[in-house]
Amino acid sequence: MIFTAFFRALGQTFDPRFRRVLLVGIALAFALLVAVYSVFLLGIATLTPEAIDLPVIGRVEGLHTLLGWTSLFLMLGLSVFLMVPAAAAFAGLFLEDVVKAVEDRHYPFLPPARPLALGESIKASANLIGLIVVVNILAVFLYPLAGPAAPLVFWAVNGFLLGREYFTMVALRRMAPAEAKALRRANALRLWAAGTLMAVPLSVPLVNLMVPVIGTATFTHIFHRIVAKAG
Repeated sequence: MIFTAFFRALGQTFDPRFRRVLLVGIALAFALLVAVYSVFLLGIATLTPEAIDLPVIGRVEGLHTLLGWTSLFLMLGLSVFLMVPAAAAFAGLFLEDVVKAVEDRHYPFLPPARPLALGESIKASANLIGLIVVVNILAVFLYPLAGPAAPLVFWAVNGFLLGREYFTMVALRRMAPAEAKALRRANALRLWAAGTLMAVPLSVPLVNLMVPVIGTATFTHIFHRIVAKAG
């Protein structure tokens, strides 16, 4: 079910509605990284001297330039972790466009869904971002203990969260919150596995920009397959 849903989502990658959401997401992700990096540079310029005097070596100039380049590489590394909450926010804000594109193409026989209001989408996104940020901060302390298994910890933690929230946001369009929660619990392991499949490419720069669109589309297929199987 998971891989069938995933490949169906990939097959719709060039849908104009997918492309629009993807381009907006790339613009937002780029703006986010530029804004964060600008704050880094401002902090470096404000809090550090341009030159320092070291014993034996003498005066060292150009610290701002050196720290600026160092912070650039640091930000490239941090972007892997920043893309997780960014992807969550992206999926929440543009959920309706992606899900509707999938349903129009693959499930045209369905009755109209209850579109999520903007306030509901923002609330769901804010809840997910907060949860992911807190869990990943805690997980950072576990990564050194995990050693070579650290990527597996990253994927497993974020896979659980992404699977849980993607599915819930899709399900709430067509059922009451209590029903969506019960269905999610009944399929917890399957959703965790699907979420992990989405979390793996989140650790790959540039590829991770596609995850919110493909992830939302994948979980739309999974939701409908689960409902059809249960019925």
